[in-house]
Amino acid sequence: MTKILLADDHAVLRSGLKLLLESQPDFQVVGEASSGLETLDLADHLQPDLILLDLSMPQLGGLDALPALTKICPAAKILVLTMYDDPQYLRSALKNGAAGYVLKKAADAELISAIRAVLRGEMYVHPSLTRALLEEMLPKAEAAPDAWELLSEREREVLRLVALGHTSAEIAAQLHLSDKTVETYRARGMEKLGLPNRAALVRFALKKGILGE
Repeated sequence: MTKILLADDHAVLRSGLKLLLESQPDFQVVGEASSGLETLDLADHLQPDLILLDLSMPQLGGLDALPALTKICPAAKILVLTMYDDPQYLRSALKNGAAGYVLKKAADAELISAIRAVLRGEMYVHPSLTRALLEEMLPKAEAAPDAWELLSEREREVLRLVALGHTSAEIAAQLHLSDKTVETYRARGMEKLGLPNRAALVRFALKKGILGE
């Protein structure tokens, strides 16, 4: 039999949980605690296989009780059962020794599955929090640089004038450059932006809002 300690300050909830758990032929609720301090006392005395722990309890909250529980009852698996769906609570619970984290809104079958998972030595996290946890663990992807901002100031000047319809000769005269230099800036800028022709450049410039009035 798997000996289970229920720790929750709501008597009605404990009663419902006890009925659910003892509907399983191999589960036995050996104790019920309504506060954090009572949880520590019963865990030390009963040495259960699993502790179903609420986070919000009088005298000593579940998060504060977790480190002590792992010391006085090292063989027990601790499964947090809470209403808090904040990833911050999840991180704290796992960091302090919880083997799993289930929300009280979980269906009966899910709670049983979570208990059996942690008893097998697995970690169980409520599905709605799994994605948030993974996103925090994965490295943040850096934002792709703006291609326009990667151009030199001269390349931007030339391409803006090209998009406005100026010829290379007109641009050369306006910027005091040679025609060949203008063509070089134009070709290099178009290549960096991946634009095949002037029509594509005009569309890019309109979308980017770089043509002015």
